[in-house]
Amino acid sequence: MNITKRRFLQTVGSIGGVGAVYRSMQALGMTGIGTASASQLSLPSGSGNGRSVVILGAGISGLVAAYELSKAGYDCTILEATERAGGRNLTVRGGDLLEESDSRQNVQFGSRPDLYANMGPARIPYHHRTILAYCKEFGVELEVFTNDNRAALFHNRERFNGKAVASRQVNTDMRGYIAELLAKAIDRNALDSEFTSEDKERILAMLEKYGDLDDNRQYKGSSRGGFKRQQINAGLKSGELNSPLAFDELLQSDFWIYKLHFDQFLNQNPTLFQPVGGMDAIVNAFNERVGTLIQYRSIVKEIRKSADGVRIVVQQPVMNGQTVVVNADFAICTIPAPVLVDIPNDFFKDYLGAIKSLEFVPAVKIAYQTSRRFWEEDQAIYGGISWTDQDITQIWYPPYGYHRENGILMGAYIWGKEPGLRFSEMTPQERLQAAINQGEQIHSGYANEIATGVSRAWLKVPFQKGGWAYSNEIRETLQKPDGPIYFAGDQASALPGWQEGAVLAAHAAVQGISERVMSA
Repeated sequence: MNITKRRFLQTVGSIGGVGAVYRSMQALGMTGIGTASASQLSLPSGSGNGRSVVILGAGISGLVAAYELSKAGYDCTILEATERAGGRNLTVRGGDLLEESDSRQNVQFGSRPDLYANMGPARIPYHHRTILAYCKEFGVELEVFTNDNRAALFHNRERFNGKAVASRQVNTDMRGYIAELLAKAIDRNALDSEFTSEDKERILAMLEKYGDLDDNRQYKGSSRGGFKRQQINAGLKSGELNSPLAFDELLQSDFWIYKLHFDQFLNQNPTLFQPVGGMDAIVNAFNERVGTLIQYRSIVKEIRKSADGVRIVVQQPVMNGQTVVVNADFAICTIPAPVLVDIPNDFFKDYLGAIKSLEFVPAVKIAYQTSRRFWEEDQAIYGGISWTDQDITQIWYPPYGYHRENGILMGAYIWGKEPGLRFSEMTPQERLQAAINQGEQIHSGYANEIATGVSRAWLKVPFQKGGWAYSNEIRETLQKPDGPIYFAGDQASALPGWQEGAVLAAHAAVQGISERVMSA
């Protein structure tokens, strides 16, 4: 059978993921150097003097818009329905109160600075240059977020006798088997008509290194996967290699579908960052600059266009529940679509259709304070993520506070629709117990390690009603103004669920307003 280079790379990709394809392309001399760019925004000083903008929502997008517009002289007002800024950027600490539509939770974490949980965004990819630029500008200190850890675990209930296996062994054995299969295909001259002899030698050499094959180009195990007798490294003497995991078991597991190459997805590529002490350090930095512009507990009841701009009807506590009207030249709407769809407005038909079509992910996060850092002490797991095919999907280990007495473990991060809906319908206590039961399948004795916990089901959060939009196919409509009304938030970007998307959408709205004013 003749195989073209394109078909060869497609086959490699379907089995080994992006990493295997990239290494194959490197061996064939087919890779180039990519470039990255950041969104730049610099409005002329004083260009907004005499102009007003009302911003609906004090999430990251609203805060960014207010900061940039106010620097240029615009009179900005931020209307925020809740009692806090940040939107889905939420870091919880001991003493906090979490409210959902049908429940309240008191956070009972300890008072140490590292005992916190990011219940919304928790990582920033290195190429999210705009949000990182604000961190640099404001002096928000960053540390590395460990996304991929070869000491973390893969768990599939139907495979390996239901036991969790170390990522280092799953990755090593899968690579070895793939490399052996491809080496055999090349040795059998299946690729002769399309590959030159030089191509063959380079691919074979790459496969030998990639899969750690023996002299016969067979995979018999590798030190990359660790050693037997509960050891990871060899120690003082030569260690005995782990026996390779059965290839058929690996293929029948769900690991290879995307979990094995999760860190190859662009937004999961290392290096990732997080602010030291909690993601809300970014919110706090914006609050220092535009916090006086925010009117809290201001619930938008109507969004209307007027002869002179916009007319926003708002319910505020200072008016004893009565409504007031906020008039402005422009509005930037960052209200999440599941909330916005129920607010009376006079948007044009296309915008209404786009908003109604946005379905949000029923994301759930569950965080526990543990009595000790058992993942470090027992299994040498320092940061990273373990995977399971159970509803909880992931367990995150904190990439900070190493070797301290205890810590905060993310016991579940759920974004699948059905699991998310199941956990959202539970009471907070039911969620905690269900996640503990599932965590026990990954870490024996897990329940005994938990001291206290808290959950966040974003579907149940007032004025949010979900995590982020599933699709970016119809967001182009929301990237255009509906008269004097501009839309922002990550839902108006191709990066739903990421703060970078929220920032870029805010920049686009701000730039649109500025160009309109400058050309008037």
